[in-house]
Amino acid sequence: MRENNEVAHIIERFADEFIKTHQPNSWVLRNLNALRLCRTAALGGHKDQCDYCGKVHISYNSCGNRHCPKCQSARQAFWIEDVSSRIVDTKYFHIVFTVPEELNKICIIDSKIFYNLLFNSVWTSLRTLGYSYYGVETGAIAVLHTWGQTLSLHPHIHCLVPAAGVDILGKIKKINQKGKYLYPQDKIGIDFRSVMMKKLKNHLKKKGLLGEHQSIIDTAWSKRWGVYIEPSYADAEHVIKYLGNYTHRVAISNSRIQKIDKEKVNFFYKDYKERGKRKLITLSGVEFLRRFCLHILPKGFVKVRYYGILSNRFAKLTAMHRITKIKRKETVQERMKRLIGYDVYQCPYCKQGRMHRIEELPRIRSPSVTPEQIIHL
Repeated sequence: MRENNEVAHIIERFADEFIKTHQPNSWVLRNLNALRLCRTAALGGHKDQCDYCGKVHISYNSCGNRHCPKCQSARQAFWIEDVSSRIVDTKYFHIVFTVPEELNKICIIDSKIFYNLLFNSVWTSLRTLGYSYYGVETGAIAVLHTWGQTLSLHPHIHCLVPAAGVDILGKIKKINQKGKYLYPQDKIGIDFRSVMMKKLKNHLKKKGLLGEHQSIIDTAWSKRWGVYIEPSYADAEHVIKYLGNYTHRVAISNSRIQKIDKEKVNFFYKDYKERGKRKLITLSGVEFLRRFCLHILPKGFVKVRYYGILSNRFAKLTAMHRITKIKRKETVQERMKRLIGYDVYQCPYCKQGRMHRIEELPRIRSPSVTPEQIIHL
């Protein structure tokens, strides 16, 4: 057992009961298994020896799963650097689109369809507003989050929207917004609600499900939809780093897990109703896994999307207006050291020597099993 409390420990301890109680599908089980085996002998690894102190260190391979709390730091740093090739040098606004909690019941039926409708509705709203207010097609980098602080289902999309767009002549035009925000907050919320509800109702009607969900639709329509807007960021470099904090987050970090016992899990969360006050919540291990699995995305689902002038469609047109980076010829290890300060070759014991590979540790292969058995590999 590892020393620190981790999501992997919770999977190890409560997976059997969770499977019996909730019967998750094979895709969920495969993801849980990947997280459980991350950086263990099951995934193989290598032995390295220090050329200064002579100590031998064993490193196990990571799972690389996008839901794993231990596999995101390097990916996040790489993404922040890579995305600079898309960023137009202008002001940016952070806009968050959220749907009423009543729609969670529909989301659970087919999350892939629901999240795609959410993405499409967000961009349709932003694109329409761009033409209406400024006569341009703007753009957005949109990132899907599905969780709340207590691991409840809370689908919302974070967008970074540039104060620029392409006009009818096909030229880049900078926007000088009127007032503090790019668009009126209430106007965005009303337009987003109209677009999303229309798309959702059409989908349910095609599937023959509109009748049984009409009361949910009516309740959601009667509510004020939350759209949160932050003032502009003038520094585009800051914008990239800011969005990087959202792109590679997972439902819960290991650092938030306070205690795991035979039956329960305690973890910290921020209560935004009390100005982000840090609190402790206790869930049964099975309930923790149930909530965690709500945020395992469908296979192949794209959670970060680029629209308008930040998409590949306008790549040539926006080239002269981007933040440019000098492309470096370097290994992944060199890039990690430069971006996150982690030197994979430095001896973890004496901190002076360099580690050299002396042995490869093969992955432990298992025979074919049924989806229900995969968690026990």
